[in-house]
Amino acid sequence: QVQLVESGGGLVQAGGSLKLSCAASGRTFSNVAMGWFRQAPGKEREFIAFINWSGSITYYADSAKGRFTISRDNAKNTVYLQVNSLKPEDTAVYYCATDMYLGDYKRPTSFRSWGQGTQVTVSS
Repeated sequence: QVQLVESGGGLVQAGGSLKLSCAASGRTFSNVAMGWFRQAPGKEREFIAFINWSGSITYYADSAKGRFTISRDNAKNTVYLQVNSLKPEDTAVYYCATDMYLGDYKRPTSFRSWGQGTQVTVSS
């Protein structure tokens, strides 16, 4: 069973940046795809970004394109989400996920393993 721990969230003003991290432990990390999702209060969990095992393939939600960047360092068992030009509507708990067993990387139900999340709050 893999364990995922997110960090790097916080309170930031609109237009600011954060770098979120997701550290994995428990088993091999370098051969699995990873996803980032977020969930705002009263809303469903939504897809943000996806990266394949090597980092050569990435996908983004429309809301993230041009502002967010997903990357990974397999030597450190860590995946990152650089979030720039933050907006108040980006306020949410951000989660990383792995163990994708279904083909649709945009659906939370395609992933088996989740971290506890890190809170990102953007003030206007």
